Amino acid sequence: MSDGAPALRLEGIVRTFRQGNVSLDVLRQASLEVRRGEMVALVGPSGAGKSTLLHIAGLLERPDGGSVLIDGKDCAGLSDDARTAIRRRALGFVYQYHHLLPEFSALENVVLPQMIAGLSRAAARERARALLTALGLAERERHRPARLSGGEQQRVAVARALANAPQILLADEPTGNLDHNTADTVFGQLSHLVHGTNIAALVATHNLELAARMDRVLALEDGAIVAR
Repeated sequence: MSDGAPALRLEGIVRTFRQGNVSLDVLRQASLEVRRGEMVALVGPSGAGKSTLLHIAGLLERPDGGSVLIDGKDCAGLSDDARTAIRRRALGFVYQYHHLLPEFSALENVVLPQMIAGLSRAAARERARALLTALGLAERERHRPARLSGGEQQRVAVARALANAPQILLADEPTGNLDHNTADTVFGQLSHLVHGTNIAALVATHNLELAARMDRVLALEDGAIVAR
């Protein structure tokens, strides 16, 4: 990726949901960009379309109009297989609920996506250990999710999202299920990793205090993006 191009750019995104004869315009010409090493907050009330926007940015959902550019390439019209390949190579996801595999340890949860991407077990374990150590979980790597606290589980989810060294991290309320102190810890470690590894991060959150600590704050209002 060239240094001058945004890692992620959304241009004129339109998304309309229809129920019978009723149409709901969730996104109306929504546009934004996120550059490497930048952590951008996306705020807005429940139902404003933040999750829909993230799904479109992450190539999980197709827009009704507009462009999704990743590394300068418009991906909105690509085939499902091509979109899946880009998600695997370039995108990492963190959700409000961690979605860890309960039968596997913290280490194994971070190793698996790397092996699926073709990395050897030894190399995957080495990177998984480095990420878990950076997130303060070196002594918990053998524990299964049921033996981890909510904050620890979410930090494993962050490590898993970063396991394949994505260019872009998309996070949907990553601290939404955590108490204030734990949320602060998880956010601090996530921010450190984003800025330290030069990832572009778009983070949807209701927490305005955390949003204010990011590099920029964007708001989704009436289907459009406005700077705060």
